[in-house]
Amino acid sequence: MSDDGHQQSGHEKVPSRQRRRFPGISSRAYEHPADRSALVALRKLSGFDTVFKALSGLLPERSLRLLFLSDSVRVSDQQFAHLNDMLRDACYILDLEKVPPMYVTQDPQPNAMCIGLDEPIIVVTTGLVELLDEEEMRAVVGHEVGHALSGHSVYRTILLFLTTLALRVAWIPLGNLAIMAIVTALREWFRKSELSADRAGLLVGQDLRASMRGLMKIAGGNHLHEMNVDAFLKQAEEYEAGGDLRDSVLKILNVLPRSHPFTTVRAAELKKWAESRDYQRLMDGHYPRRSEDKDTSVTDSFRESANHYATHVKSSKDPLMKLVTDLAGGAGDLGGRVRRGFGGFAATPPKDQTSRNGTTTEEPPADAPPRDED
Repeated sequence: MSDDGHQQSGHEKVPSRQRRRFPGISSRAYEHPADRSALVALRKLSGFDTVFKALSGLLPERSLRLLFLSDSVRVSDQQFAHLNDMLRDACYILDLEKVPPMYVTQDPQPNAMCIGLDEPIIVVTTGLVELLDEEEMRAVVGHEVGHALSGHSVYRTILLFLTTLALRVAWIPLGNLAIMAIVTALREWFRKSELSADRAGLLVGQDLRASMRGLMKIAGGNHLHEMNVDAFLKQAEEYEAGGDLRDSVLKILNVLPRSHPFTTVRAAELKKWAESRDYQRLMDGHYPRRSEDKDTSVTDSFRESANHYATHVKSSKDPLMKLVTDLAGGAGDLGGRVRRGFGGFAATPPKDQTSRNGTTTEEPPADAPPRDED
């Protein structure tokens, strides 16, 4: 029995600070709608099923496990005991029966991943362990356990393998194109899955400020005295709303080769969810159970994802998203904005002009003849 009165079921060590536990929680409780819809789109990609089935039998998973066993440090009561406590605690809170093996590998780059086909393995780098404090690290461990509970490790493993394979067959034009199409789709899904796992990390740590600090450190290093959470979140707003249509296209091109979303975007998304009614209901004990997963409607999940995207597009300050909204709504000024070129889609609309006698005049239409100046 733990200090908070819960039966521990094999998870012998829990932290002294009491945290809410979520018995039987389904991954649907914290999965981001974009994660689910991206996975649906991925599975519909031509050739994906064939590649998935082939790789499932060919990937050297046993070799992967032996590699970490031989050249990394396995977390246990004797090695990195504080990480072992966090791992057991995370599995206890999210009610994951089998605790996945965790390894610490020598790498100065702060990183963590959950991989494996049959059973998930969690790997964290020394760079991450040295960078984060206990509460920040607890959120990261919860993040990776969330990946395990959602079954993300299978697709992550295939993404790692295909990324390596694409480099080896880059000299074969058609072969590389086919692989890169699947890699691009996998990356798009994985970026969305990170938003889901961030939510799982918050459910485990139950400390939003620690989650924010961890993301800030991943972005800017171990200089918390030089950083500010509110200013960091303001960067996310500036990133989304800034520039014109050209910048929107550059944002897409910048994110395509990445496996993770930008850290400011992740922080903003997590804060938004933490302040939502859905999160509060979950913390109050109202959440979907794994026992109900078999009765879940795929159509309902897809509809929820579609509604999320529609709401996101309408509320977004990004110039490209505004263009999509204008196209859908048939905005009256769309023709003029197109004629003005990319600059016509600037995030901030032209301000009203004030004449010399103090009266306010509207910006003239793009196709109006020039006015005579004094």
